[in-house]
Amino acid sequence: MNIVLLESLGIEAAVLASYAEKLQAQGHTFTSYARNDEVQAQIRAAEKADILMIANMPLRGEVIRACKNLKFIDVAFTGVDHVDLETAKACGVKVSNASGYSTVAVAELTLAMMLNLLRNIPQADAACRAGGTKNGLVGRELAGKTVGLIGTGAIGMKVAELVHAFGASVIAYNGFSHKPNTELITYMPLKELLQQADIVSLHCPVTEKSRGLIHAEVLSYMKPTAFLINEARGPVVNAVDLAEALNAGTIAGAGIDVFEVEPPLPADHPLLHSKNTIVTPHAAFATEESMLKRANIVFDNIEAFLQGRQKNCVV
Repeated sequence: MNIVLLESLGIEAAVLASYAEKLQAQGHTFTSYARNDEVQAQIRAAEKADILMIANMPLRGEVIRACKNLKFIDVAFTGVDHVDLETAKACGVKVSNASGYSTVAVAELTLAMMLNLLRNIPQADAACRAGGTKNGLVGRELAGKTVGLIGTGAIGMKVAELVHAFGASVIAYNGFSHKPNTELITYMPLKELLQQADIVSLHCPVTEKSRGLIHAEVLSYMKPTAFLINEARGPVVNAVDLAEALNAGTIAGAGIDVFEVEPPLPADHPLLHSKNTIVTPHAAFATEESMLKRANIVFDNIEAFLQGRQKNCVV
């Protein structure tokens, strides 16, 4: 089969070559391209592919329809909202993802966001570089705080484990599916969670139910000393409402890795100018270890598909 990779997997060339050689030894062809989000460029690269590999590059229906031989789309990402799944399904194209590759990476950056906000690390760094002192920068400890998780899939559960190890208690809202209380987590309605949590951390996918979930009214339920962390998906949060809440002191700060558009962000994006806001350019998943895990998963997906047994099935 003709296998085409349309963007980097974030691994060294020698590692990619080792995977490619295994496929080529089985009689398949493997071609990789640098990322190009322009539709016609994607079609030129992919039109003869039997198997397409992407990461978080948008894959539109127009491209899928143009690939007449396409049988399988292998997505090197957990979320698949950037792929036109309806067109894939209509064209009889199977889709798999790389679920689980970034669980540790995202959970660790979530924890880092919490600690940076609690201990005023960005402000302390700036003060020290400017010849200042710790005056006005007394922080707070994670121990003894209440962390509220919205979404308790694999990443949410890993965050729960990490903050529990620091001595925090964990409450959660998982309105997307019913889950019973555990020794680690107490589930409750969203409003109750928002009123109790010192830190609210988002770990849910984008669905019709979760899109725009965090807006002005929801933010008003939070403590004025509370922080919001979003390592999930940008559209879960209304960015304008969040920026206004931060600037008005409705909440104390935010750590944001995902936005309604992929970085680079426009210079006037409200969260680039809101008070006590730490922003990172959708980098939570990006560690050396997670990239290697991801490559292993997606090439294993291909091996399974070639053997007639699809793994990590989305469509």
